[in-house]
Amino acid sequence: MPAKSKAQQKAAGAALAAKRGEAPVSELKGAARGMYDSMTIQELEEFAETSRKSLPEHVDNP
Repeated sequence: MPAKSKAQQKAAGAALAAKRGEAPVSELKGAARGMYDSMTIQELEEFAETSRKSLPEHVDNP
């Protein structure tokens, strides 16, 4: 499932870096922390690899 906004893609990238041990988990905040706790590496990779070119900055949740 691709990311729906640039913010979501960035949060997934931060969470993925922490899952891989490339960044400290203690620096994760907000959505990135939630993604880290609830998603697998494969799910995070799918979100993080989304191209940001055509995405809006933010999307309101329904």
